[in-house]
Amino acid sequence: MRRVVITGCGIVSSLGMSKDAAFERLKTSRNCVSRSEELATYKGLQTCLWAPSHYVRPQTYTRKVIRTMSPVAEMALFATEQALAEAGLTDDPVLKGGRLGVAYGSCSGGVAANADFLSVLQNHEVRNVTSSTYIKMMPQTCAVNLSVHFGTTGRLIPTNTACTSGSLAIGEAAEVIRHGQQDVMIAGGAEEFSSTQVAVFDTLFATSRKNYAADSTPRAFDRSRDGLVIGDGAATLILEEREHALARGARPLAEVVGFGTNTDGRHVTQPNAETMANALRLALADAGLGPADIGYVNAHGTATELGDIAEGNAMTLALGSARPPVSTIKSYTGHTLGACGAIEAILTIEMLRHGWFAPNLNLTDPDPRCGEHDFITGEGRAFETDFAMSNNFAFGGVNSSLVFARA
Repeated sequence: MRRVVITGCGIVSSLGMSKDAAFERLKTSRNCVSRSEELATYKGLQTCLWAPSHYVRPQTYTRKVIRTMSPVAEMALFATEQALAEAGLTDDPVLKGGRLGVAYGSCSGGVAANADFLSVLQNHEVRNVTSSTYIKMMPQTCAVNLSVHFGTTGRLIPTNTACTSGSLAIGEAAEVIRHGQQDVMIAGGAEEFSSTQVAVFDTLFATSRKNYAADSTPRAFDRSRDGLVIGDGAATLILEEREHALARGARPLAEVVGFGTNTDGRHVTQPNAETMANALRLALADAGLGPADIGYVNAHGTATELGDIAEGNAMTLALGSARPPVSTIKSYTGHTLGACGAIEAILTIEMLRHGWFAPNLNLTDPDPRCGEHDFITGEGRAFETDFAMSNNFAFGGVNSSLVFARA
């Protein structure tokens, strides 16, 4: 079985517009949540908190470049350009040679394009629909636009599985490289901010509604949590067969050693701790590791009651008495939906490389229903470990787990 390393990373997030900037901001132990005056204008919406990336379109993105792109695809492109540059592949012939593919996902395509498309039904006229409307709105818009922009001719794997979109992209990309079907993969996830996404979770009573200050929520795994905060962003990882990377002088940042995924098969919005635990066990088995080998876990950590309790129990079932240190990036960025698996994977890798692991923000009174875990609180924790796990769980009961090894 071929080994898969990561040779480049790029990020668009509320923490920063590059991997290095995001990691430096992470180390300040301050979240990126603020009050949104826009959300406050919506009737019936109970939350007014958000954690936007504040992405600004580069001047180099001409109309020709972005004519089929909505903001979600633009952010994916911005992150991918960073990742290819770090990997040293910006102008490499491998991009168009058939041995490089794209695995990328988001919850949905461009929101404005969706509205234009639906205006046909609402207004019985087609004036808002153009030749690019569907390309901007379709769920696979990120994967397709990246492939066309860079001229890739290898595998195309859209992973539009809600909050596991980014992590599934990484896992699926690693598998096709392992099995020799590709040498390099562009993998990641993206999501543009929309009030419609906030409304989805708000109607499920899953958004943070209490009168907390913006820097005091979300409160994942805390007894007093009251829900999530929506963010946005994008993240791209360049996955590469290890010998291919070393032969061209690339510097691996980490190795993908384990991937596990399954589905609950029971309910679309109520998670199942047992099948979630099985996803973690699958990742461990794929890596050839035991629970005691995992030195850190990046938790999905949505700060919803059902999600936190199910995830906490899943970690107990899968990891048992090993109890590795646990924290969640969402306490900083909010829930970035289709982007979260990729953003959190990159920051997990950075923590693994630097031997410093971020604390859970706002976790002061752990909910005992989540189980007994070594939640990092207060200051960040400095220690060395060879393996870290990053977990994500999505609507539809889609579960994913990735295990990274220090390069």
